[in-house]
Amino acid sequence: MQRMRDVFIEEIYHRMETDENIFFVTADFGSPKLDLIRKDFPNNFLNVGIAEQNLINVSTGLAMEGFTVYSYAISTFMTMRAFEQIRNNLALMSRFKNLNINLVSVGAGLSYDMSGPSHHCLEDLSIIRTLPNIEIFSPSDNILTKKFFDYSIKIKKPKYIRLDGKPLPDIYDKIDDVKIEDRFYELRKGKDEGKNICIISTGIMTQMASTFKSLKSGIIDLFMLRPINEDLLFDKIKDYKTIITMEEGFINKGGLDSLISSILNKKNSNIKLIRIGFGDKYVFDIGSREHLHKLNQIDEENIIKEITLERRE
Repeated sequence: MQRMRDVFIEEIYHRMETDENIFFVTADFGSPKLDLIRKDFPNNFLNVGIAEQNLINVSTGLAMEGFTVYSYAISTFMTMRAFEQIRNNLALMSRFKNLNINLVSVGAGLSYDMSGPSHHCLEDLSIIRTLPNIEIFSPSDNILTKKFFDYSIKIKKPKYIRLDGKPLPDIYDKIDDVKIEDRFYELRKGKDEGKNICIISTGIMTQMASTFKSLKSGIIDLFMLRPINEDLLFDKIKDYKTIITMEEGFINKGGLDSLISSILNKKNSNIKLIRIGFGDKYVFDIGSREHLHKLNQIDEENIIKEITLERRE
């Protein structure tokens, strides 16, 4: 298994071999694959140090000069330490000028589980969704991450690329059927007639949902949270009785669940919505990701129990 960051950086490296217009900027954050870019493309690589605000400032200057920029940092520090710069330099400025800046954010959710709440990133979807003009990509595996690269080159807008920090297995096998422009992919149709339940998940939680082999619920991987094709998504879910959103982030605070709730409200739908994620508290316990999920009742056992109870109602 590989890490998403290494898969994505490897794609950047190969494109830099033929495209001198790509610039990579890091906030003193490395990876084995990044060492190759530093070594082979020193004129298109810059380490600004532990200074995420400056990372965004420098990246903006490069993008205004026409470069395609990849800005690389840990998720918590990129989204929260540099929020003002992302707002003013990207969300505001991109209304007037094409800025192809790709915020390669590593450490979504509890990726850095053992590092404690300072490194847990449960707020980023809520934070970035408040900012207009920034696209949000939240992949569930390496294959999807790799497929997004061409899109990141083609679309000349700021993009927040939310990558998990741990090595993950691939769950996609028919990747040619996936269209990034659709913003989501239906991994499985619901099969329980009369009590249809559909899980809509993103990132690591799609990994978990894909393991629920005993359930007959539908599964939709929402890998882009902006822009979203609301009509196309609603057409996929309109016949379900219950939607269950799963995200490794805070619920009721503007994340995935709020996005789905908004769509259901706009469509005047009476589909029931159940939200699975973290409640209104930080996670101070120390342990593995699986341990922290269990403590917060968003582990596989608890989620399957909730879905099973919902089906019986």
